[in-house]
Amino acid sequence: MTGSVEDPDPTAGRLAALLIDASTEAISAAGGHAGGVYLRSRTPGLLRLAALSGLPGPLFRPWWRLHSDRPFPVADAYRLGVQVVLPNATETMRRYPQFAAGLPFQFGSLYVPVVGGSTTYGVLTVLRPAVADAAEVLPEHDRVVRLAQELGAALRGLEEANPDQVAWDGEPVCLRPPTASASLGRAGRFAWDPETADITLDEDLHTLLGVPPSEFPGTVEAFAEAVAPSDAHRILATLRDTAAGRPPALPLYLRAEDGALRLLDLWNAYEPPAAPAVRGVVVAPGPGPTADSAADLLPDGVFCVDRLGLVVYANPRAAQLLGRPRAELVGRDLWEAVPWLGRPDFEDHLRAALLTPDPVHFHLVRPPAQESETRPAAQGTGSPLSAQGTGSPLAAQDAGSPLAAQDAGSPLAARDAGSRLATQDAGSPRSAQDTRPPPSAQDAESAQPPYEGDLLALSVHPGPDRLTCTVRPASRVKDSPEGQETAELSETGMSALAPLYRPIALAIALTEAVTARQVSAVVMRELLPAFGGRRLAIYLLQERHLYLEWETGFPKGFLAPFEGVDLGTHLPGVETLTTGRPLFFDSMEQLTAAYPGIPLDATEGARAFLPLISSGRAVGSCILGFDRPRSFSTEERTVLTALAGLIAHAMEKAQRYESETALARGLQQALLPRRLAAHPQLETTGRYLPGTAGMEVGGDWYDVVESGDGLALVIGDVQGHGVQAAATMGQLRSAVRAFALGDRPPDEVMSSTNHLLTDLDPGLFASCCYIRLDPATGVARAARAGHPPPLLRSPDGRTRVLDLPGGVVLGVDPRARYPVTELRMEPGAILALYTDGLVERPGSDIDEGITALRVALAKAGAPAARPGGRFLAGVADRLTATARHALDRPDDIALLLATRRAARPPEPH
Repeated sequence: MTGSVEDPDPTAGRLAALLIDASTEAISAAGGHAGGVYLRSRTPGLLRLAALSGLPGPLFRPWWRLHSDRPFPVADAYRLGVQVVLPNATETMRRYPQFAAGLPFQFGSLYVPVVGGSTTYGVLTVLRPAVADAAEVLPEHDRVVRLAQELGAALRGLEEANPDQVAWDGEPVCLRPPTASASLGRAGRFAWDPETADITLDEDLHTLLGVPPSEFPGTVEAFAEAVAPSDAHRILATLRDTAAGRPPALPLYLRAEDGALRLLDLWNAYEPPAAPAVRGVVVAPGPGPTADSAADLLPDGVFCVDRLGLVVYANPRAAQLLGRPRAELVGRDLWEAVPWLGRPDFEDHLRAALLTPDPVHFHLVRPPAQESETRPAAQGTGSPLSAQGTGSPLAAQDAGSPLAAQDAGSPLAARDAGSRLATQDAGSPRSAQDTRPPPSAQDAESAQPPYEGDLLALSVHPGPDRLTCTVRPASRVKDSPEGQETAELSETGMSALAPLYRPIALAIALTEAVTARQVSAVVMRELLPAFGGRRLAIYLLQERHLYLEWETGFPKGFLAPFEGVDLGTHLPGVETLTTGRPLFFDSMEQLTAAYPGIPLDATEGARAFLPLISSGRAVGSCILGFDRPRSFSTEERTVLTALAGLIAHAMEKAQRYESETALARGLQQALLPRRLAAHPQLETTGRYLPGTAGMEVGGDWYDVVESGDGLALVIGDVQGHGVQAAATMGQLRSAVRAFALGDRPPDEVMSSTNHLLTDLDPGLFASCCYIRLDPATGVARAARAGHPPPLLRSPDGRTRVLDLPGGVVLGVDPRARYPVTELRMEPGAILALYTDGLVERPGSDIDEGITALRVALAKAGAPAARPGGRFLAGVADRLTATARHALDRPDDIALLLATRRAARPPEPH
């Protein structure tokens, strides 16, 4: 259940069926055209696309895996537990620029976390037409939320039966969405039990086959003869394979005795503990062939693909222009049938057609006939299809068929709309790999050699169930600004406007990276896949020497001899920086010819050495390695050189950031107390955690100061982050400490500190809570300035929020007053002061965080009875454990705990 849908375990089938049902129903509920479910995986923090409905899986391969800390809507919904509504492309670009850069199309989307109990399993997502405002999709959003809640409850029940097993580690199940139009054909269902050999047909199937129930022998052989006498042996073999857990990846393309088209789809239906039964549907298309015949006569090429990329129709002219016989087009995935279409520019246009309602028009150069026959799809382009053996979203599936994972109780198995066949318009002929009919005379005509190197004009018209594509020689397209623009071609035959969304995503991601290692990680994640690289090394310049900052893909220890090389060394990584010129080597032979004796990490491949120069200042050098020899086109050299400048700028910014961070951290550590004032009847402990975002240093502080015969407990939070916030914190801490040492009342301490901050006018405000406690009596007097309320745990475990009346934050109103509240601490009670970073999270109410902290403190237990114990240290560690291990900590955190001990009994004399 946790590997892929190929797992024959019945529970795995149930999991896949739940995800399929949720995806299908969510698309219908939200008025969408595609959707899916991301599920947690066995790898911590990694989400995997488990079910995808309405889109070709390989075309969206870059989005199959997603780390939960990435700035994407799916990651936010999962990590933060929030619902994300993106009504249009503008809002998507504003909130998630990296996601929008990869899919820069006009569509809207919904993302709802799938939660069962206290566990977040994944995210239910729907892609839908764009609207002007999120308020317009509130009803649809509410329906998707209910579906996510139902899915979460079902997954929780599944996990209770199989603990820790609801996860996904395989490829996504790809399925067709419910059809938007009623089928004009006829369909009937059947079920076969391979153990008893019983086969049952519903009334519709008896009618379709023309065999009354009274005349049907009830054997599987008779069924196969009734469906397609000439293909009975193939039907029987496929039934046996399905019973063994290997249903066909695609429906069978069959011919009845009269030559009429029939489609047969099969899947497993598990009914534990029994063996899997076989379920199926037979479809006889209606009047669709009449429309196909009319399209056959058109002078322009016309072909149709469904929403998974399967070619369901092609007229003879389309077959001729695409350079494939029609029999080799219909029933195949488009990239398998026409490999030369598997290139980034065409794929991006196809994504646009799948995600938006508007037609897409563009030009392509068809390669020479020989090349188009043998060229692999999108090799070396970073195409999502390049990693596929055939580019087919279904060809590699075995038991991973969308319907193979359904059980008998699946809603998809119980209604026409759920079947891959029933969701198709009846006039959509399809076939499995070896089930296409023999070529007709028209097919033979369409197989004539195409014109080599022709410029073709393509238009893709989106529909609810399929895409209709027209293709014609470009000379027949009327001259227009649009036509002229799209007719610009590069020397590789690729459109001059070919999408470079990976480099765009790199540029956007670099703006969010703040450390040198984060910049390096972004380059590895975005740049290498875009150009098909396998090795990366980044060196940074320090005092005329280059030091390795990041490496990946190189043999272990290979780069060690190059550490700290001088700028006078004769090496390509050095000379690219000193000359400011990028160096490209198409093969390792070229590299050794230019630099004789240079150590090599491989005998074949290609290398690119890029200078990292920002505003004329040398920053370092970047090395890209490729496993095979390759040439670098003019466009690639230009893009890589430009991206090197972006990387250099990001690295320089990161170095400044790290220097400033080190300064701020040093300042902050110097200003935080090295030790806290002590008292025999009071134990105190404090914790400080810096934030993980932005400057990583802030203005939170805590202190314990002697004040007369008692102690002052202080906690505060200066607005903002960075050196200025840390410096302001230091000034306030010193001021509060001075006022406390003078044993001033809490209201005077707060008022005096407020006046000081107002006079300093740093442009920042601060919150603060000040409590003067007499450890001997337990009497405490407290004042609060816009700070979260303290918590008090009684010795019996009851914990409450101290709702102290307070004034405004410090530094805003010089005349503000701060009322004082008196309270009492019993021996064994625990007082907790904290900053908002411990209880506040984006998308959730701060009161919920305070309640969670109160519950955690209540469970902390009673202090140790023995004097001098360090009980509070363990409590502080437990209260901050979640925040300490969080990957995303948007704010710094301060925590101060105090517990009062009972007075020691007098020593006996």
